[in-house]
Amino acid sequence: MTPRARQPLLTLAELRDAVAGEVAKVVVGQDAALDVLLAALSVGGHVLLEGVPGVGKTLLADATARALGLDFRRMQFTPDMLPSDITGTMTLRGGDLTFRPGPVFTNLLLADEVNRTPPKTQAALLEAMQERQVSVEGTPRPLPDPFLVVATQNPIEYEGTYPLPEAQLDRFLVKLDVTYPDEAGEVAMLRLTHRGVDAVTLADVVAVAGAADLRAAREEVDATTASEELLRYVSAIVRRTRSLPSVALGASPRAAVHLLAASKAAARLAGRSFVTPDDVVAMAPPVLRHRLLLRPEAELERYRPDDAIATALAAVPVPR
Repeated sequence: MTPRARQPLLTLAELRDAVAGEVAKVVVGQDAALDVLLAALSVGGHVLLEGVPGVGKTLLADATARALGLDFRRMQFTPDMLPSDITGTMTLRGGDLTFRPGPVFTNLLLADEVNRTPPKTQAALLEAMQERQVSVEGTPRPLPDPFLVVATQNPIEYEGTYPLPEAQLDRFLVKLDVTYPDEAGEVAMLRLTHRGVDAVTLADVVAVAGAADLRAAREEVDATTASEELLRYVSAIVRRTRSLPSVALGASPRAAVHLLAASKAAARLAGRSFVTPDDVVAMAPPVLRHRLLLRPEAELERYRPDDAIATALAAVPVPR
């Protein structure tokens, strides 16, 4: 997919509007999820989508990649998958060993049902996410820029799954709970053009941006300012999660870095060049929910990570 040539490059807010218009051709009722997804992609962060089957997780990632003009590959993770199935392998061609790249060599990789593959294969993917490179036969090979992972998992199926450990979940910038659309959204979905059960409008999604726009958005976000009081606010929220009685493992220092970056992206999506406490409050749940390990007694009382985050936010004074 090659985006049309144009100048100047889009701002992040313009990029969101353009991409949202294309994604809306096939996905409805997920506007908030798309905003957080684009915020994450604009800072080079990886995304974990969790939701029951049939809510459009894969379709959302596919349509977003098409609209951004990115090279997109989808991998269905299975229990028998090997690390080389992701990274690639050395093959013999004409008497010489040559490297055959795996599907990880792309701009946006959809790791579908990432918790269905064993820990060794999960680790190969997460190494690529952290280092932006893979090593095969001792040779490091850089991944394309941008390189982004959108992983999905089903929260209600446990048979044949290998849940991601907390240290590996920490590699994802955000975790989005993709929920059912409201009634209006579901009716709007039924109005979309289908051929049988397939959404034919996916072919109508065109590239309205490109990798250069995404890199420009990253620079725009990096230039967003945050006051000293705001930095202390972010730190206080993250540190507060570590002292909550309901939480066995709180958010890491990396979470504070990720929360600030996501808040800067949220500010730019709102058309501002500076971060406000409202940006932090909006991004705290998706950035922190997958990093908190609740105590067993809290889980028995149906206490959720989002409840703990709300408690932490309420306990920290908002800077004026």
